[in-house]
Amino acid sequence: MHETKSFFATVPRRLENLLANELSGLGAEDLKEYTAGVSFNGTLEVAYRACLWSRLASRILMPLSVFKAATNDELYNGVMAIDWNTYFSVNSTIAVDCNIAKSQINHSHFAALRTKDAIVDQFRDRFGTRPNILLSEPNIRINLHLYHDNATVSLDLSGESLHRRGYRQLTTEAPLKENLAAAILVYSGWYEIASEHGSLIDPMCGSGTLPIEAAMMAADIAPGLLRSYFGFLGWKNHDNRLWQRLIDEANFRKSEGLQSIPHISGYDASAASINAAWTNAEKAGLSKFIHFEKKNLHQQNEIGLDSKVKPGLLIVNPPYGERIGNIAGLRGLYMNLGSTIRKQYHGWRSSVFTSEAELASCLNMHPDSTRTLFNGKLQCRLLLFDITEQRLYRLQTNKSARSHEMIGNRLRKNQKKLRPWLKQNKIFCYRLYDADIPEYAAAVDVYEKFAHIQEYEPPSSINKDKAIARMTELQVALSEVLEIPVDHIFLKMKRRQNGKSQYGKLANTGKMLEVRENDYVFLVNFTDYIDTGLFLDHRLTRQMLGEMSYGKRFLNLFGYTGSATVYAAKGGATSSVTVDLSSRYTNWAKLNLSINNIDSSKHKVVKMDCLSWLDNEKGKYDLIFIDPPSFSNSKSMKRSFDVQRDHTDILKKAAEIISPGGVIIFSNNKKKFKMNLSQLNGLSVEDITPQTIPKDFLRKKAVHNCWKILQI
Repeated sequence: MHETKSFFATVPRRLENLLANELSGLGAEDLKEYTAGVSFNGTLEVAYRACLWSRLASRILMPLSVFKAATNDELYNGVMAIDWNTYFSVNSTIAVDCNIAKSQINHSHFAALRTKDAIVDQFRDRFGTRPNILLSEPNIRINLHLYHDNATVSLDLSGESLHRRGYRQLTTEAPLKENLAAAILVYSGWYEIASEHGSLIDPMCGSGTLPIEAAMMAADIAPGLLRSYFGFLGWKNHDNRLWQRLIDEANFRKSEGLQSIPHISGYDASAASINAAWTNAEKAGLSKFIHFEKKNLHQQNEIGLDSKVKPGLLIVNPPYGERIGNIAGLRGLYMNLGSTIRKQYHGWRSSVFTSEAELASCLNMHPDSTRTLFNGKLQCRLLLFDITEQRLYRLQTNKSARSHEMIGNRLRKNQKKLRPWLKQNKIFCYRLYDADIPEYAAAVDVYEKFAHIQEYEPPSSINKDKAIARMTELQVALSEVLEIPVDHIFLKMKRRQNGKSQYGKLANTGKMLEVRENDYVFLVNFTDYIDTGLFLDHRLTRQMLGEMSYGKRFLNLFGYTGSATVYAAKGGATSSVTVDLSSRYTNWAKLNLSINNIDSSKHKVVKMDCLSWLDNEKGKYDLIFIDPPSFSNSKSMKRSFDVQRDHTDILKKAAEIISPGGVIIFSNNKKKFKMNLSQLNGLSVEDITPQTIPKDFLRKKAVHNCWKILQI
């Protein structure tokens, strides 16, 4: 029989009570809860069982010594006083971890090095040689905990964090740690539901952590059974016979438990996530017991209503804007999730794990209870719902329901009105809505099977919560009208500019998607900037340039992503030059030319300030398109650019390189722009704005202005 020893189990914050209950069930005694940990007493078998069976603990530590360590020398001498040869041999590999709080020694890396020095010095003094350091899977891992100048030195029996079960081969962005996933399942009542053979469905399963942990719990599979490495395996007092008996017992319990595992399914909109989930389930030996399938939330119709699927637990860890997506763009996703739960999962229990109260409110459901948990350092809430008739309600107020119907009807009306014109003109990207209803102050552009919302910044007099609710309703209505998933709808806020500012970068995904316009293909980006890379209001302007370009030398100044150049080149331009200061846009322009099979030897893209380029250009052009920003203050420019102030300068310079009979098309989107005709002597200037505003932009005719300029 093994003697009783003291141990300490670490755990993520707010799971201490849950862990204490679990350890008690494994035979632990004298349990005391601390912040992020639980101390307990027990035999070596209890400690081994904790390493093998704890779904919640991070590490199981066996304290060796506690001593005062206010100085470096006290720390060194305290570690040196431990007889290390009783725990491992000189031929072992070791590593030292250190945690410090509220101590005079405040550098964890230095404290770990000082601890390591004391250990190896002791071995060198006694045996003339020393153990080697190995950071990954050493024979022995030693833990130093310094708190209020008191040091606790422990053997780490787990060796590495117990959340590493051994099945995770592939991951997706921001995966849940396995022990946090297990805690979410415990708090959700999964043990009880599984014992009654209730189902589990995760509609946004990512790499499958929640379904896999749920299957392991339902089938009574020890979470450490797949692991080949534990810290106690290199300990001199390791009882291998005891450990092997526990492994044999766990294997027997697994074989018995798999006989009655309930229905468990995971779905995700990402093919990569589903591939990762299948790979991980295969490694866990559970691929025959869990169903994974690529489906977005929009496609998961009536799964919970299937009579073959017994009601149980709907559990979901949706993105919450910290590492995946952004809060504004996720409101509609949460609103759709809440709607799906209410409509399809009557009689089920539901758990939603999120960090954002704003997003949680978009579910339009009151939780029966909540739990505060931590995902790393991020404070999150676990929202628990019993989906019964008494708990359900559709939207928060009847007024909200009427508003949702109102915006949906307007979108349908606009879509019906535009549909014949879109089909006739081969238009796949268009403006569907532009603040037609003042309360829904946004512009909506459709790009084939995607939608891009630019929310106009509401005045300070508008309640923020109301503005958020309206944009959420708009997203959900768009999803219904266009029959596209909410994650294909991108929401951004278009703030008022003061004339001296520019829109900055919003993200850095670099993700490009192909869309069609007429017979051409363009790359767009919905996430990184306020604009997508294709100005839809310039559709007619691009067509006009294409019709005018046959046999012409074409110049595109402030070329942006080169869409006008694509039209000119395909329209028969003999050559072209596209100039823009941004390397991002010049690279984008090159890609647009390439995917439309345009010869780069005849159609050049130049990264340079347009005004500086004009100062040095000696060639002649027959057709020039100039579409500058309203304002630019790039660090690469000698001075800022203001279209109202500087348009005459750039037009005069362009006129110097235009060939006889050549044409300049000048456009910008500055409201209240005034052409300074008095300074453009020798040029014929015609306002052609009405001819360049497409039908889908007629709601706001001031979307841009456009001028045709000729030499007299």
